[in-house]
Amino acid sequence: MPRYAAEPAPHHGAPRLTAVLLVNLGTPEAPTAAALRPYLKQFLWDPRVVEIPRAVWWLILNGIILNLRPAKSAAKYAQIWMPDGSPLKVYTERQAKLLKGWLGQAGHPQLVVGWAMRYGQPSIAGVLDQFKRDGVERVLVLPLYPQYAASSTASVMDEVADWIKRSRNPLEIRFIKQFHDHPGYIAAVATTVKEHWAASGRPDKLVMSFHGLPRRSLDLGDPYYCQCQKTGRLLAEALGLAQDEFLITFQSRFGKAEWLQPYTQPTLEQLGRAGTARVDVICPGFVADCLETLEEIAMECKAAFLSSGGKEFHYIPCVNERPDWIAALGALVSAQLGGWPLDAEADAAAAGRAKALGAKS
Repeated sequence: MPRYAAEPAPHHGAPRLTAVLLVNLGTPEAPTAAALRPYLKQFLWDPRVVEIPRAVWWLILNGIILNLRPAKSAAKYAQIWMPDGSPLKVYTERQAKLLKGWLGQAGHPQLVVGWAMRYGQPSIAGVLDQFKRDGVERVLVLPLYPQYAASSTASVMDEVADWIKRSRNPLEIRFIKQFHDHPGYIAAVATTVKEHWAASGRPDKLVMSFHGLPRRSLDLGDPYYCQCQKTGRLLAEALGLAQDEFLITFQSRFGKAEWLQPYTQPTLEQLGRAGTARVDVICPGFVADCLETLEEIAMECKAAFLSSGGKEFHYIPCVNERPDWIAALGALVSAQLGGWPLDAEADAAAAGRAKALGAKS
């Protein structure tokens, strides 16, 4: 087997394009057990996601989890599936298209914008291969996780690095590591909340629920917990909330180990038992609605709160396709493209001048 992948035909004299690649977590191809099994296998076998000895984990994953969990997860996906597919995939694709339009209006119509999933399709490697075939020379990779975690953002970096290792002539790569405190993102989330409150009134408590991680990740130096706290604080400031008007919690526990606390569902149950009439929940760790927001929060956690004595539960959607979020995304991307040619015609002209001087493009 060749050490390196075959290279596409060279684009002599053609402009060398710059691209932006948005990357989200991933999704199965269909809400079925058959589709969930390979997706879960790829996701849960990633050593960035589950950091326990491989031999032990292989037995647990293949002997128990992949025999039991696909059907359960498929039933949950079926409740939130959209006509065009998984919500995460639908919104990520739309964000890429809208970002392309925003960048075009900002004066960079030649910028290429693509999207990929860390697990599932379209794959990161597949999109990077296509970029190469299309004449892309430089890629800014943006994992769509506001807060950095080794199990999410670094896993995207790993996948890109693996692709580079297989490439004889790799692309020039930049990464955006996090945007947990980006003013545009905070403002877009805050405006989402304000608009919801203008239409539906204010709650007794706003719960900001972030995806959980094992407590051990914080002890090992992962900045995720601290960045979630900063996002929550900045959002509370933007909303003018006092300390007793909001809570920061963590959802989506897996396994028996201790995870980051406080946990979202038990907190909501406690609020219900304490007589809290209404809670609103926002998920500032997600930029697109998905299983964890639409099923876990808007369905499971709602039922838990109401059955514990709560009277009214509101889930506030993610920023999804909001124009202010797309503008924030555009600003975030534009700030990281400095020094790279963004105009294909100018790049082509430079290549022409080089050829006139006897250089090879």
